[in-house]
Amino acid sequence: MPLTEQTYWAEYAWLGGPVEAGVVIATSPDGRIRSVTPGAGGPPAGCVPLRGLTLPGLANAHSHAFHRGLRATAQAGGGTFWTWRHAMYELAARLDPDLYRALARAVYAEMALAGVTCVGEFHYVHHAPGGTRYGEKTAMGEALIAGAAEAGIRITLLDTCYLSAGFGRDPEGVQLRFSDGGADAWAERAAALRGDATTRIGAAVHSVRAVPARALETVAAWAALRDAPLHVHLSEQPKENEDCLRAHGRTPARLLADHGVLGPRTTAVHATHLTPEDIALLGESGTAVCLCPTTESDLADGIGPATGLRAAGSPLCLGSDSHAAIDLLGEARALELHERLRTGTRGHWSADQLLRSAAEHGHAALGWPEAGRIEPGALADLTTVALDSVRTAGAPARMAPYTAVFAATAADVRHTVVGGRHIVRDGVHQLVPEVPRALADAVGALRAAR
Repeated sequence: MPLTEQTYWAEYAWLGGPVEAGVVIATSPDGRIRSVTPGAGGPPAGCVPLRGLTLPGLANAHSHAFHRGLRATAQAGGGTFWTWRHAMYELAARLDPDLYRALARAVYAEMALAGVTCVGEFHYVHHAPGGTRYGEKTAMGEALIAGAAEAGIRITLLDTCYLSAGFGRDPEGVQLRFSDGGADAWAERAAALRGDATTRIGAAVHSVRAVPARALETVAAWAALRDAPLHVHLSEQPKENEDCLRAHGRTPARLLADHGVLGPRTTAVHATHLTPEDIALLGESGTAVCLCPTTESDLADGIGPATGLRAAGSPLCLGSDSHAAIDLLGEARALELHERLRTGTRGHWSADQLLRSAAEHGHAALGWPEAGRIEPGALADLTTVALDSVRTAGAPARMAPYTAVFAATAADVRHTVVGGRHIVRDGVHQLVPEVPRALADAVGALRAAR
């Protein structure tokens, strides 16, 4: 439905370079930016004021919405990624379309409050317990799409192929919910999903351990035929690399390259444990990399070779993955801070570069290349960060991008605009009343389900 034209006045705005003051941003009924005019000392008549630093809307390029139900409980105790996975599987076993829709609505509303205007949902819980098919075969994916619409943000549903429990092993237990039984069956079901003005459909290879080598080309061809984004978990754990070498005599990155998965429409998620050859394969093919520093820290995955990937030619974007926290500004900050810890030196990325990863590069990875910038013709997606909170007050306005990345948190987001529509106004979600209550209710219902 067409929107009414709206004009916003940004007290300060980051347009990709130096901070501009008094920026008037006019939107069109089609949800795009019509004009961008700096230099207005105050809000002109009829403008909606956005006080603080206005950025392009942020893109959360890697999400597993149901993992939000593990927050806090999964942080207790010790173990590794593989022990954490047991708790995650227990939660996945409880999902149904209604529970998933309510949870997704609440999680995506939390993202909107954090300035996220688009999410990439890496979706692999496709079927009922035991692998029984729902009457509507895309019911779980449609639940996620509906949740995003109700929360007022865009979604790229990355429908995920998941066929094996490991190299040469059939799915078992809750994994039966993930599997379509074969790549062709996955492709047929995924083809039934439909996008719209706020929804795009992409594909994902869960991992090389979960998709047999012979099936990789089917997924890649499905995405290529539709010019759709293709995502893949890559080398998150050393065990994945060891098992792949044992099964195929090559690294996961080389296996993906050999089967046509890598390329400029593809995003490798994590890419933590790579060889120099792997880095070159990703960079030379133009494959993007989505880093999720909070999750990679939380699960003790390790610190990936981010600067090496950038130097090789891979665009970098960011995600909150398991949602131990939903804070894209924090993910951008952690990208730099992790590299400082790894190398013992500072200043690997400027604030401008980190903001591009959180916005422009993330949108491109999700198949929205027209988003992530504040310029005429771009989608009218905006995020405004307060510059007067206890975390952000005091710095010069010209340093506001550094304030946003290195001091602000999701709690400092004051406004979120999606397609010209004011979704979060003065820190209050306009579509989902009492987001904390919605989260508590949805997470509680999921934990109580059997």
